[in-house]
Amino acid sequence: MKFEKSRANAKTEVSTASMPDIIFMLLLFFMVATTMREQEIFVKFILPEAKAVQKIEDKRLVSYIWIGDNERIQIDDNIVELKEIQDIMYKKRVDIPKVIVSLRVDKNSTMGLVMDIQQSLRKADARRINYSATSKL
Repeated sequence: MKFEKSRANAKTEVSTASMPDIIFMLLLFFMVATTMREQEIFVKFILPEAKAVQKIEDKRLVSYIWIGDNERIQIDDNIVELKEIQDIMYKKRVDIPKVIVSLRVDKNSTMGLVMDIQQSLRKADARRINYSATSKL
């Protein structure tokens, strides 16, 4: 009479049934824990009011220029001089050909500075410009 152990043929396998649950929980954790990068604004500005305001749908194409109340100019996270705007915006336009330049101008800023910035943008061939404003109720 031959005796065999019933366990000897049993293969031990690692169950992968819970693997999708673990992956989903990790994905959910990183989605909740991750924050989007926000730009720090160094200039003080108060946007003017407008009667008609239109939202930009694709904000990935928008590059902001802030003009503060003391005529300081900020692009991205840097305070820049007027003469630097042309080079910076040209590089951005080369990187993103459909870039939209959004000017966030303080309502007390001089129009001469805004016109100088427009001229720099024109020389950089960044011709898609909009002006940010708050809606007048």
